[in-house]
Amino acid sequence: MENMVINKQFWKNKSVFLTGHTGFKGSWLALWLQSMGANLVGFALNPNTEKNIYEIANIQDDMNSVIGDIQDYKLLESVMKNAEPQIIFHLAAQPLVRESYINPIETYQTNLMGTLNLLNISREIPSVKSIVNITTDKCYENNEWVWSYREDEPMGGHDPYSSSKACSEIATSSFRRSFFSTSDYLNHGVGIATARAGNVVGGGDWSKDRLLPDIISAYENSQKLIIRNPESTRPWQHVLEPLYGYIMLAEKLYFEGDKYSEAWNFGPESTHAISVLNLIERLNKILPNKVNWEIDNNSHPHEANLLSLDIAKAKNRLNWRPVLSLDETIQLIIDWHLDHKAKKNMKEVTLSQIERYELYKNNQN
Repeated sequence: MENMVINKQFWKNKSVFLTGHTGFKGSWLALWLQSMGANLVGFALNPNTEKNIYEIANIQDDMNSVIGDIQDYKLLESVMKNAEPQIIFHLAAQPLVRESYINPIETYQTNLMGTLNLLNISREIPSVKSIVNITTDKCYENNEWVWSYREDEPMGGHDPYSSSKACSEIATSSFRRSFFSTSDYLNHGVGIATARAGNVVGGGDWSKDRLLPDIISAYENSQKLIIRNPESTRPWQHVLEPLYGYIMLAEKLYFEGDKYSEAWNFGPESTHAISVLNLIERLNKILPNKVNWEIDNNSHPHEANLLSLDIAKAKNRLNWRPVLSLDETIQLIIDWHLDHKAKKNMKEVTLSQIERYELYKNNQN
């Protein structure tokens, strides 16, 4: 099988449209695309946390950043048509499970109707050749069984967030079959895929209701960490792992959209699936000072305790595979936040971690 690495020359001067570029994953992806010379236009709401990697790492400096709501069809249409993108990454979303219980309608409007807005506008832009809709591992109907979910498993979702992302998957499949059929690819030339990943971690994430940001916040402020489900098992992966897969997939769609227009899982190896308590213990072995914690005994909305993805398809057909060990993942996060605490240039620090990851990835091929 051929080695699959990112072709930086491919991305040089490519016109790329990225929704959700002010978020955690979007910021890392935006900086990575900038580093390869892409002409990047971002569309997103302002960052939703006081601390955020988008502002700390000055992500907006080398791109055209437009602040707007994915639900605003007219504004989105104007920005997209003006950008004339060749490649689209769709990350804009309401990404929190507990928030979806508080604002279910807004969650569906953002995650489903926002996706439909983007896909429908894409039909009217001749330059578009590749679309990657990033959803989540939570789009599956989760029975909390011990084996991993494959891309052809049923969509579902207990909570409004998970369900809305399943709806986004179904809507994308419908648009692909209705307007961008692989059987008619020679005529329309557009490849559309969905990418599923979950429990993504990395430096610069201060998002609400997420374990690693909560740990970092407790550590930075010398506070006690309150955890809800210490025995819940999650498949933790560094943000650079799935982003590498998204970038590879977008390039494949650009050239061979009829062969890659489908759903793809990007998850960690099974050894990364550990409990919340185990993760805290690992962090405490590396941090200069330990994080103290206690269990929150209050009642909370349902959240899945067990969910993992089968990544065999991405391994076999894209030759993508995760390369970081869990300890390496944790160390990268701690290094990033210690550098931030030391008031280093965080754009340079983030780019340095991307470069280190690329070198490590290339050496594995």
